[in-house]
Amino acid sequence: MDRLADGVELLDGPLDDPDALAANLRDLAWINRHFGGIALSRWALDALLDDRSGPLSLLDVGTGAGDIPAALQANEAKRGRELQVTALDSRPEVVVAALANVPELASRPHFAFVVGDGRSLPRPDASQDVVHASMVLHHLPPDEAIALLREMARVASVGVVVNDLARGRLFLLGAWLLSHTLARSRLTRTDASLSVRRAYTRQEMGALLAKAGLRPIFTIEGFLGHRYAIAAVREQVE
Repeated sequence: MDRLADGVELLDGPLDDPDALAANLRDLAWINRHFGGIALSRWALDALLDDRSGPLSLLDVGTGAGDIPAALQANEAKRGRELQVTALDSRPEVVVAALANVPELASRPHFAFVVGDGRSLPRPDASQDVVHASMVLHHLPPDEAIALLREMARVASVGVVVNDLARGRLFLLGAWLLSHTLARSRLTRTDASLSVRRAYTRQEMGALLAKAGLRPIFTIEGFLGHRYAIAAVREQVE
């Protein structure tokens, strides 16, 4: 199945329905929790951080609900390792909706929401240990995806984690069924199948990472192959 290059999701347009947006973020957080989004990122983060001691820092690009970085931070805390999180999203409406859904994130220690564009990150070179992006890259055409990955690589001192959907006919069917049976937001019902059609395969994502100067060191797929996470580091220039 060829990638749909010119599709536009509702989330990419005006976000003028706060209730629908908040419901969409709740849908996505539920999907991340029950269909491997959090677990895949946790495994990829472990591959990068290994036995490093804290405090460590993570910049989450296109954070949405902020649920994945919050879960990663909680997991690290259980292991006695402090993870300082910056949850960045380009849309202030998304940050407002995320905090409306989970108000306690506003006062959570070492966790801060920031509005900013991932393609021009407001951070110095190598200022974060890990830069993470989940369900972001499929929204971008290849040239913009590479630009984002280069920015992530610039800011990360250890490496980057990319977590996204895989494209495929079976995954398209699954997304349609899930969004039309369990989703609560019209944004989710409209965008879910389109997201799969816009997604990059694991091999295509590997090629994008290579063009951005990144080398995968760890790859893991969801139990159905519908989603994957890749941990990558900057290529050494000789």
